[in-house]
Amino acid sequence: MVIPLSKQAVDDRETDPHAAALRYGATYDTGAARIADARRAVRVLLVHASRTAPTDVTERAEQDAQLVVSELVTNALRHAPGPCGLVLEVSPCRERLSITVWDTSSTLPRFHERDESRVGGHGLYLVRACSRDLTVTSLPGGKRITAEIDLGPAAPSGSGRAAREPGAAQSP
Repeated sequence: MVIPLSKQAVDDRETDPHAAALRYGATYDTGAARIADARRAVRVLLVHASRTAPTDVTERAEQDAQLVVSELVTNALRHAPGPCGLVLEVSPCRERLSITVWDTSSTLPRFHERDESRVGGHGLYLVRACSRDLTVTSLPGGKRITAEIDLGPAAPSGSGRAAREPGAAQSP
């Protein structure tokens, strides 16, 4: 089930649209998700964010966000036996995008070291490289992975990026 962005983009509890978080959510049945739809949702949400942000969302941030959502949704579809979901949230200050993907596999992802000779297994490496923060949380009947992307001008390469390995993930 996908809820149209126009019905959920602004948190109605806030009276000032510039102070409200922007949100998007989708739940996909097994085999019903299309990665292109997830990337499109990121683009549309970031256009909405740019309209009310003090500064524009950078092209690099948009590309990083689309790559992260592609990798996380692909992993959920490839490695989990049931439905999965996607939640996108732009912070009220429009400086950060939170990308959360949940699925029904209790197996936590493994981070592989970079190996150019290996086919596959690079997705989480890319997600970690594009994210300022990455958390993996075990849930009853599955897991949740959340990546945080900075939307403003890029920090110098390698600065401000952190990742918590699956062993350091916190349960709710």
